[in-house]
Amino acid sequence: MKEFKRGLADGIPIGLGYLSVSVTFGIMAVNSGLPIWQAVLISMTNLTSAGQFAGITVMLSAGTLIEMTLTQLVINSRYALMSLSLTQKVNQEFTTPVRMIFATFHTDEIYAVAVGQEEKYGIKYFLGLITLPYVGWTLGTLLGAMLGAFLPSILANALSVALYGMFIAIVVPQMKKSVKVTIIVLLAVAMKFAMTYAPGLNRISEGFAIIICSVVASIIGAAFFPMKEVET
Repeated sequence: MKEFKRGLADGIPIGLGYLSVSVTFGIMAVNSGLPIWQAVLISMTNLTSAGQFAGITVMLSAGTLIEMTLTQLVINSRYALMSLSLTQKVNQEFTTPVRMIFATFHTDEIYAVAVGQEEKYGIKYFLGLITLPYVGWTLGTLLGAMLGAFLPSILANALSVALYGMFIAIVVPQMKKSVKVTIIVLLAVAMKFAMTYAPGLNRISEGFAIIICSVVASIIGAAFFPMKEVET
């Protein structure tokens, strides 16, 4: 129970951030023609902000299932890399079936908090960590769907910025603790900037750009700033 409570406490800021961000998705989904229950069901079964927004766009354009599949694969491929990283942080309680279940609740912010733990953790901690983000994302979608067209569009757009602010609040403390982490983060940011504005590179899709930046920055970090193995 102690580990669950610790995870629950760590998940509070993520849950609050998701609550505000998912309101925007709920509004967008309902304004796109989906009933409230479908908007909520999407959030309950996906829990991926960029993937859900992209999915709605494909639906509105009458895209095929293949287009939907490829879109989600590209946008969410980064979670595979994050999951590989997290395998080094979990204890023996995380059997393959357990990992497959918890993979559904794996997001960028949850990963950032989980991978930042100094010691290996078990099922109770991770269950506590994902609880409030899941509730916040679902509840926010419900509230947004119920508000529908009543909320001004300028306010709905402003709410989406909360996701980036929340992620910065998670990463910056780790950067302040380690110069090495700061270097790797700045390197990844520089590469993403180049892939957004450099001719030729800006043709690469957003999902693949994130994957490339993450992999290259991680390889450089592992090569120049290797972490020492901690015996347990």
